[in-house]
Amino acid sequence: MEIQLRNITKRFDDLVAVNDLSMTIKDGEFLTLVGPSGCGKTTTLRMIAGLETPTEGTIDFGGRDVTYASPQERELAFVFQAYALYPHMTARENMSFALDHTGVSQEEIERRIDETASMLGIEGHLDKNPPSLSGGQQQRVALGRSIVRDPEVFLLDEPLSNLDAKLRTSMRAELQQLHREIQTTTIYVTHDQEEAMTMSDRVAILNNGNLQQIDTPEVVYSQPANRFVAGFIGSPSMNFLDCRYDDASGTLQNAAFSVEAPSGISGDVATLGVRPEELSIVPGGDGDFSAEVTVFEQIGAYNIIHLKIDGLDETIVAQVDGSKHLDPGDTVGVEIDPKHVHLFDADDDAVYNPPLASEEPTTLA
Repeated sequence: MEIQLRNITKRFDDLVAVNDLSMTIKDGEFLTLVGPSGCGKTTTLRMIAGLETPTEGTIDFGGRDVTYASPQERELAFVFQAYALYPHMTARENMSFALDHTGVSQEEIERRIDETASMLGIEGHLDKNPPSLSGGQQQRVALGRSIVRDPEVFLLDEPLSNLDAKLRTSMRAELQQLHREIQTTTIYVTHDQEEAMTMSDRVAILNNGNLQQIDTPEVVYSQPANRFVAGFIGSPSMNFLDCRYDDASGTLQNAAFSVEAPSGISGDVATLGVRPEELSIVPGGDGDFSAEVTVFEQIGAYNIIHLKIDGLDETIVAQVDGSKHLDPGDTVGVEIDPKHVHLFDADDDAVYNPPLASEEPTTLA
C-alpha cells in the first residue's frame, strides 16, 4: 500500500515536533526514518499509525484520506521497542490474540501461526511463555503477532534497540529476508544509521522535525544534501575543514593546505568534507599537509587514526588498512583526493558531491 504524507506538521504547545513534512512511501517499500533523539521520527510514525493527529496536513493510505481515522481503520501493525507480550500467555497465544474475535476461523489462525513461526524460526517455542524466551525470540514473537494479522503496512519503532550488538546484526538480516518474502510496505524508525543503511530501500533523515534528505542509502552516503546528513550518515563521521575557493589557482585553501578543486566549482564554498576512508596517509610530512597521530585504534580489518593538523587547531580521522600501524606522536602526511571531496556553502548546503558510479559530478546550485 502506498502512503502519502502531505505537509504534515505536529505541534505540542510551543514545540514543533514535525515541520511541514511531505513524502511518499511506495507500495512494498522498506523505508527507514532515521535521525538523532528528538528529531521527530517517532512522532511521525505515531501520526502514520493514528496514535497522534497532525496539527496540519493530511495522510493518505492507498489514496484514502486517513488523517483522522483510528488505528483500527488503517489496516496496519505496529511493533514497538518494548515487545509488549503478555507474560502469562504462550507465544502461540500471544500471536493469536490479535485474531481472536475477528471472524477468522480457528483453523485459519493456526495455519497462519504455524506458517509465520516457521518463517521466523520459532516453531519450537510456540508453547513457551515470554519470560522463558531470549530477547531475540521474544522479538520474533512480537513480529509474528503482527505478521499473522496480514496487515497492509508494518510500522516498527526501534524494535532492535533492546538487543545486544551481535543479536541486532543477525536480526537486521532476518528482517531484510522477511521483507523480501512478504513484500509489505514497511516503515522503520531508528536512531542507528547503520541499521538504516543496511536494511532500507530508501532512508529519510530528519533533524529538528525537518526532513533533510530522502533517497537510497547509496545516494545519502555519497551525495548528502547538506552538512548535517554528511556528518550523521557514515561511521566514522565525515571530516569537515573550513576552506575557501581560490578562483585564480583553482584550489581549495586554508592555513594548512591548498588542494586542487573539482571542476565547475564557484566561490561559494565554506567547508570541505572528506570521509575517513578517502584520506591517504603517507610517510613523514609529505602530502597536502602534515599531522600528528594523537590516537590509534586497532579495529581488525581496518584501523582508525586520529590526527591533529599542523598549523590548525583541528583534528581529523582517517581509516586505513588493518596492516598499517602508527603510534601516538608519529608525524604523517595526509593527501586529499579532489575526486572524493564534498563541498558545502556558508549555510551548510552541499554545493558539490562526487559522482556515483557512471555519473557525472554533482555540482549543486
